[in-house]
Amino acid sequence: MKLLRVGNAGDERPALLDADGTLRDLSGLVSDIDGALLADEFALDRIRAAVDTGVLPALDDSGARIGPPVGRIGKVVCIGLNYHDHAEETGAAIPAEPVIFFKAADTVVGPNDTVLVPRRSVKTDWEVELAIVIGRTARYVRDDEDPLAYVAGYAVSHDVSEREFQIERGGTWDKGKNCETFNPLGPWLVTRDEVPDPQALSLKLWVNGELKQDGSTAQQIFPVAEVVRYVSQFMTLYPGDVINTGTPAGVAMGQPEPKPYLRAGDVVELEVSGLGRQRQGLKDA
Repeated sequence: MKLLRVGNAGDERPALLDADGTLRDLSGLVSDIDGALLADEFALDRIRAAVDTGVLPALDDSGARIGPPVGRIGKVVCIGLNYHDHAEETGAAIPAEPVIFFKAADTVVGPNDTVLVPRRSVKTDWEVELAIVIGRTARYVRDDEDPLAYVAGYAVSHDVSEREFQIERGGTWDKGKNCETFNPLGPWLVTRDEVPDPQALSLKLWVNGELKQDGSTAQQIFPVAEVVRYVSQFMTLYPGDVINTGTPAGVAMGQPEPKPYLRAGDVVELEVSGLGRQRQGLKDA
């Protein structure tokens, strides 16, 4: 299933995109697409049954804003330097273990919402990523378990970053990762059954119509299953939590000088195969 949330920010309603591309209203069945829903197999089964019987009313999607596909996100865990070619372009060593950092949940916005270039920013950068959405509480996942059993589904994520804040201002990466609007997510949460192999997805990103990133999750250093297992050894993952799994080569930081960092007026478009497409205009904060 392709689950999504539509409406004004803070007032989204749950919806579903059916196989014919029609937007269907889920508000008569569930109150939201959130961790509580994703953890409730009976609720998900009711949605599937409603789809099969054709009883879900259509929604007028003309001009409707698409919000983040998951509401009330608890935490956004991010994996840095998780593609061989991205580590190479930035001059970083291949990490022996996954690099973990966090984005605050309030950085998450809709897939087509405006992205704000922070005040005094000169190095705002782009990063297309595959996002994992957790569906079951994952705590110390064992080596003999299937980590993907804890996954509800996947989404497109844009891990916007300010490289000067991240790297040159001291401390950890958090200052360059947590500016407002720095994590567009969506348009859909695509349930795990529709993504048979998360290591066979293409990722692309364009800036002002020019292709900048063109990669594949096959190039991940730590694949999706290992990321879930590994992260669960250090923290409990709850239904509705999101994990951004890293970006392939092609970011502005890896380009020759003068590096083409984002400015107000730029337009970024990105997609992950089967998971939909985003489009954001940038303006000054």
